[in-house]
Amino acid sequence: MNRQPRQTADRRNRGAGRNRTSLRAVLASYRAHHLKVARDSARRLLEAPVASAMTWAVMGIALALPVGLLLLLVSLQGISAGWESAARITVYLEDRASGESAGQLQGELAGRDDVADVVLIHRDQALAEFRANSGLEEALDYLDENPLPHTLLVTPVDDARTAAGVDRLAAELESLDLVTRVQVDLGWLQRLAAITDLIARAVWVLTILLAAAVILVIGNTIRLAIENRRDEILVAKLVGGTDAFVRRPFLYTGAWYGLGGGVVAVLILQFAIWWLNGSVRELAVLYNSEFSLSGLPLDGALGLLIVAVAMGWAGAWLAVRRHLDAIEPGEIAGAG
Repeated sequence: MNRQPRQTADRRNRGAGRNRTSLRAVLASYRAHHLKVARDSARRLLEAPVASAMTWAVMGIALALPVGLLLLLVSLQGISAGWESAARITVYLEDRASGESAGQLQGELAGRDDVADVVLIHRDQALAEFRANSGLEEALDYLDENPLPHTLLVTPVDDARTAAGVDRLAAELESLDLVTRVQVDLGWLQRLAAITDLIARAVWVLTILLAAAVILVIGNTIRLAIENRRDEILVAKLVGGTDAFVRRPFLYTGAWYGLGGGVVAVLILQFAIWWLNGSVRELAVLYNSEFSLSGLPLDGALGLLIVAVAMGWAGAWLAVRRHLDAIEPGEIAGAG
C-alpha cells in the first residue's frame, strides 16, 4: 500500500530535477548565444578598421572634451581648497598699542563665536623677520624706533568664510579701539569662484551637447549597418527570429563602439594632461605655486568607459527601435 505514494514522490523528484536541468540548459544556451553575438560583432568591426577607427576617434574626442574641462575644474577647486589662510583678516594696531594691550585684544577676539583663531605678531618679531628677508639690515640700523605695529591675524570660523561673512567681521574689527587698519584680500578668490562656476556651467552644457552628438553618431552608424544587413534581417524574421534576437547584434555593435570611443578618450586625456603639465608647472613656479593639472584616476577612467559603453548601447537601441521595425518579411513577397 506504500508503493503508490513512493512512486508519486519519485516522479516529483525526477520532474524537479528535469526542470533544474532544463533551466541550466536554457541559461547556458542564452549565455553562449550572447558571447557568440558579442564576438561576431567585434569581428565585424575589426574587418572594417578604417570606418571603426573613425567612429572611435569621433566618440573619443566628443567624450574627452567635457571630461577634460571637468578635470580642469577639479584642479581649480584644488587651488581654493586651502583658502583658509587667504581668508585671514590682518588687523594692524595703532602705534600706541603696547604688547600687553595687544595680547588682551587677542584674547577678546579669540572668544568671539565667529572667530576660529587669532595669532599675534609682535612688532619686534615682525621687524626681525623683515630684517632677515628684506636684505636691508644696514638701512634698518639707522632707525630710531620700530616703525612696524603689532599685528593680529584673525581666522574666521567655517560658517563665516564667505565674502559677506568676512566683510562683516572686518567691519566690526575695524571699529574696535586700538585698531588702525584692517586688510582682507578676497578679490582673487571671488574671481576664482566666478571662473569656477562659469566652467562648471560650461561643462554641463558641453556634456549634454556632446552626449547627444555621440548618440546621434552611433545611431547613424547602426542605421547604416542595419541597411547593409537588410537581407539577413529579413531571413531571420522569416524563419521566426524574435525582435530581441534580431536586435542583439546591433546592440553589441553599439557597445563595442562605445568601449572603443571610451578607450580613445582616456588616451587623449592622459596624453593632453602629460603634455600640458610641463608648461603648467613652469608657470606655477613663477608664482611660487605647486599647481598642476589633475590626471584621470583609475576609477574615473573606469567610469568613463562604463558611460561610453552605455551611450553606445543607448544610441544603438534608439536606431534599432526606429529602423528595425520597418523591415518586415512581407518585403520579400512584395519584391517577388
